[in-house]
Amino acid sequence: MTLQEKLDAFKADFRAGKPPYKVPADVIATMDRATSELIASGALGRALRAGDVAPDFELAAPDGTPVSSRDLLDQGPLIVSFYRGVWCPYCNMELQALQEALSAFREAGAKLIAISPQTRVNSRKSVRQNGLDFPILSDEGNIVAAAFGLRFALPDYLIELYTNLKNDLPSFNGDSSWTLPMPGRFVIGQDGVIRYAEVNPDYTRRPEPSDMLPAVRSAALVRA
Repeated sequence: MTLQEKLDAFKADFRAGKPPYKVPADVIATMDRATSELIASGALGRALRAGDVAPDFELAAPDGTPVSSRDLLDQGPLIVSFYRGVWCPYCNMELQALQEALSAFREAGAKLIAISPQTRVNSRKSVRQNGLDFPILSDEGNIVAAAFGLRFALPDYLIELYTNLKNDLPSFNGDSSWTLPMPGRFVIGQDGVIRYAEVNPDYTRRPEPSDMLPAVRSAALVRA
């Protein structure tokens, strides 16, 4: 089963209210409204694309160690996946799929990291629960996500819904901005140029990890 097939199956069960999910129809309608409005806003047009130069960044790993994109690129191509947080089941399923593909990425010479606005404590939880052998770096305030053109602010009605559902992003993320990254995945060559970019304002849609392999292999042939 592909990643998207797994996501679609989860989405169908969630919407059907199958145990353990008991979500009122108005909650689903509100989530759908927010996704539709984000798509219509043109936010996708701000995201970096293949051929753009990726911004340099340095962020903390779950253990507090600073991780520099430039240091990683000195070792080979870099795969970056933007992750909303431990509370998002779609995101966790994506992380698990990336973990399954990790050996193929490494064989192609690439490093893999995820970037999330959540705190390091929650990133440690994500790594543990999803059985990851790659780090989730903490991007407080979605600063790096903004540099990639992915950050967006939640509308007031969605903030109210999240609050009522006890999905308190300020607690998860350690800041009060109520912002998230659009899910995005990038392959960056050692010269800093993005070789692959896939961004979708619909958080239920994710590309297959294997889709990146041609770009990873091509980037590995070009040294900085």
